[in-house]
Amino acid sequence: MTDPVDETTLKGYARIAAYLRTIDGSPGVYRMLDEESRVLYVGKARNLRARVSNYARPTGHSGRIARMISETTSMMFLTTRTETEALLLEQNLIKQLKPRYNVLLRDDKSFPNIHVARDHAYPQIKKHRGAKKEKGNYYGPFASAGAVNRTLNQLQRVFLLRNCTNSDFETRTRPCLQYQIKRCSGPCVGLISEADYAATVRDAELFLQGKTKGIQQTLAVQMGEASEALEFERAAALRDRIKALTQVQTAQGINPQATEEADIIGLHIDGGQACVQVFFIRANQNWGNHDYYPRISGDEDPSEVMEAFVGQFYTNREPPRAIILSHGLDNDDLMARALAEKAGRKVEVIIPQRGEKAELVQGALRNARESLARKMSETATQARLLKGLAEAFDLAAVPKRIEVYDNSHIQGAFAVGAMIVAGPEGFEKNQYRKFDIKGEGISAGDDFGMMKEVMTRRFKRLKKEDPDRTSGMWPDLLLIDGGAGQVSSVREILEALDVGDVPMVGVAKGEDRDAGKEVFYRTGKPVMALRHNDPVLYFIQRMRDEVHRFAIGTHRAKRSKAIGATPLDDVPGVGAARKRALLAHFGSAKAVARANLADLKAVEGVSENMAQKIYDFFHENG
Repeated sequence: MTDPVDETTLKGYARIAAYLRTIDGSPGVYRMLDEESRVLYVGKARNLRARVSNYARPTGHSGRIARMISETTSMMFLTTRTETEALLLEQNLIKQLKPRYNVLLRDDKSFPNIHVARDHAYPQIKKHRGAKKEKGNYYGPFASAGAVNRTLNQLQRVFLLRNCTNSDFETRTRPCLQYQIKRCSGPCVGLISEADYAATVRDAELFLQGKTKGIQQTLAVQMGEASEALEFERAAALRDRIKALTQVQTAQGINPQATEEADIIGLHIDGGQACVQVFFIRANQNWGNHDYYPRISGDEDPSEVMEAFVGQFYTNREPPRAIILSHGLDNDDLMARALAEKAGRKVEVIIPQRGEKAELVQGALRNARESLARKMSETATQARLLKGLAEAFDLAAVPKRIEVYDNSHIQGAFAVGAMIVAGPEGFEKNQYRKFDIKGEGISAGDDFGMMKEVMTRRFKRLKKEDPDRTSGMWPDLLLIDGGAGQVSSVREILEALDVGDVPMVGVAKGEDRDAGKEVFYRTGKPVMALRHNDPVLYFIQRMRDEVHRFAIGTHRAKRSKAIGATPLDDVPGVGAARKRALLAHFGSAKAVARANLADLKAVEGVSENMAQKIYDFFHENG
């Protein structure tokens, strides 16, 4: 008599086969896990039993799937009512868990929009990114901040809309520079009526909707009327606006005529790497493009990569009415239903064969092909630089993650620490970190104390979150801006934290502080320099300049925020609207602090109770 098999000791296809007795043909999502319970793969199925039985076969798999099966020691299942629900759940889990064997969209930043505010009699037009919580109309998405800025520039030239904040608007006594250069109509000082300004806002929104022909005709009529009335200055201003609009229309000549709202997605795969180009078409206008490099293993077919990309791309984004693809999906209709369910309206998934849409796809494909070629060239160059860096500093292995640190302050004020990260993909900006120096026990300008605080916070957190160093977040090399003293100080900190094995190099400017004469300090080794024309030296200079740029930018932002702050920010119950009302009424925060109770009650939007709170705040804390 043989002993029963302990199924928990099985691995690979045999372990997967054991699950077939416990699952049925329901739709759902499955997860494959390794011996340390890390998720290897997340997949969806119309019929879970049928899909899992495919993995239970010992042969007939691609190299990637065979490796995944061999590492599988357990599985998890979640049934859903429909396959559409399974698809949506699958993409959410992939983005959350980032399994090793799934195609993974790595860059997931939000896209900016143009916001026409509706909280003011003279609406402001501005760039907006993130949740759409403010009142008003939103137009987008645009592929980049640059694309938004270009469009905003066009709108200001043609429609003379304000871009100042409401608080700036309320406190101005004369027109600003934007008015002087003919980018604003001066509503802040009454140079345009509320009705006329509202009309220009309507025209701007028509422009953003692609309806420019009627605007130009209206402006031409107004220019003619102004000329007949001998209002030559107004006629000249209208002429300039028509000219600006004509230039915009000329620049938009490449825009599609028959495609009003769509995302054009082109995929190119080469050498085990993939590039996806997304073009945003809204209101028959091309609002820019963005490239992505999803993580793939190299043996996926294009339909698998495209389906994974589309599913993950729209997890946190509203899909347009049409999604035009260069490659079909395994199930186009299922994706269309899932996206329509998410958007609450019809969404078409189109793989065009001819016509304008096919031409748009060819353009996206061309951009994807060229972008991937540049990326592969840059990656090869980066690999050579990292190898050269390892050789120059006698590192045990080629570094995959380099962390570079710097501080910025003005005589100790507004002090910040900055960390940037570089690796095989170049600068990894989503890994950058800033540290507000809390300054406990640190004297003004104490760079050593600031660096100690930054290093202590950074590595204490690393040890807490990843003590086994398996996440890839531990640095293979630290670059510190400084000489022997700085290196010695940081080394003491690392050893005190029991992470003294992390390699570290101090970068000092050297003689006359000239770029190109840098010298490098390492613990227990002589000072060294690199050849003046060594590419590795240029690479180090770029990293040092980048961390310096990031540190300075962070410091300036902190300083600007502090300078722009007022005592009103600390008054409980005084939000942005009440703050604007108080500043508009009294002219300054100092005047608010000195105001008597009766004057505070007279401010629109400030109740008797709130007036009392404001009065008590300044007089009890003054």
